[in-house]
Order: sequence, then structure tokens, then C-alpha cells
Amino acid sequence: MSEHYIKFEDVKKSYGSGNAQINALDGVDFEINKGEFCILLGSSGAGKTTLLNMLGGMDVVTSGKIEFDGRVVSDFSKRELIEYRRHDVGFVFQFYNLIPNLTALENVEIAAQLCKNPIPAKEALDMVGLTERANNFPAQLSGGEQQRVAIARALAKNPRLLLCDEPTGALDYVTGKSVLKLLYELSKERGTTVIIITHNQAIAPMADRIIKIKSGKIYSNEINQNVTSIDEIEW
Repeated sequence: MSEHYIKFEDVKKSYGSGNAQINALDGVDFEINKGEFCILLGSSGAGKTTLLNMLGGMDVVTSGKIEFDGRVVSDFSKRELIEYRRHDVGFVFQFYNLIPNLTALENVEIAAQLCKNPIPAKEALDMVGLTERANNFPAQLSGGEQQRVAIARALAKNPRLLLCDEPTGALDYVTGKSVLKLLYELSKERGTTVIIITHNQAIAPMADRIIKIKSGKIYSNEINQNVTSIDEIEW
């Protein structure tokens, strides 16, 4: 395995053609190490979600190279991308995308059934503090509880990489902080590489690595030497 767990080399992503062409990513280069808790900062339209989708195997590059744990994701076939998404990557989105007519436990069990070495659904719910809510349906849960179910669903896959797209965007301040704390603790306890994309610069001090993106280009990639507890961060 190379020193860098994740590596982007001159990655470009374009939509449209001619005068209508949009460069969502314009020559992106960066590295992330195994087990890091990384925050990717950028305003709306900066290219954050495009970058995350390509790292997660949900979109393909126009040109350039993406590596994950020594494998070239950007060269994967459609079948290989399906296997990669199924076994290596967990996703947490701003909106929880839970199945409304399934209980919290059943929502997590679906993910656990997809992969080779899952964490049992009950254990995943326990990890996010929702053991007592296992039999509740999404409509019976608060926003924070629904997001924790979504995190448990991602964790049940036992992923090596956890990608979070504005995971606190639909939550209130207190609940958002508790979700961020949970994600950080899970990263440190399980050694999972976690990447959170957000426009909230205030939470950057809690990350091991802070990457900033603007207009489809990375303009800063720094190791944070003084990680701050989320309990001490205000916004």
C-alpha cells in the first residue's frame, strides 16, 4: 500500500460541451492518509459534491486519476464500481434517505445484507446510541435520530471509507454537534477514514486534515496540528 490511502491526480470533471461546458473539477490534486478525519470545505458550487461522488464511485472522471488503497478507482469498470460502493464505501447524506415503511433496525439490516463482512444491524444501532429506538419507524424519530440511523446504516457495511455530504445540514445546532462528535469518535475507535464535506468553516478545527476547494480547484490541503474538540467549537 502506498503512503497515501486516497490520492487525486489532476482530476477533471466537465459537463456539457463547447460554450456550454462547465468544469466542475478543474485539475484537482490532493492526498488523504488512512484513518484521518478530513473536512473538505467549500461554498455551494465549489465542486465538493462532485469530488465526493467520484471518490465514492457514483460518478466518473473526465480525465485524471483517483487511487484508493493502491487501486485505481478511476479505471474501474461499472461492475468494479458496484463492488467498490458495496464493500468499501459508506455514505451519509444531508437528507437521511431512510425507507419510511421500515423500522430503524430494518433500514440498517438492508445495508448489512449487501456486503461481505457486515457489522450486525443491532450492534450498529447500539454504536450510535439508538438501541431503544430499533423498532420505531422514521416518522417516529427526530431529525437527529434519523441521521444517526443513516450513520448506523453506513457503518453496518463495515466500510473502510465513510463519505458524508453535509451530514448536519438539516439538523439544529445541538444535534449537529452531537452527530459530528459521533462521527469523529467512530473514526478514532474504528480507524475508519472519514471525509465530511461542508460549507461550515467553524467546524474545521475538529479535523485531522482540512482541504479547501474553490471553483473546482484545491487551494489548501493542511494537516491540523491542534485538533479541537467539537465540544469547544461554536458557530
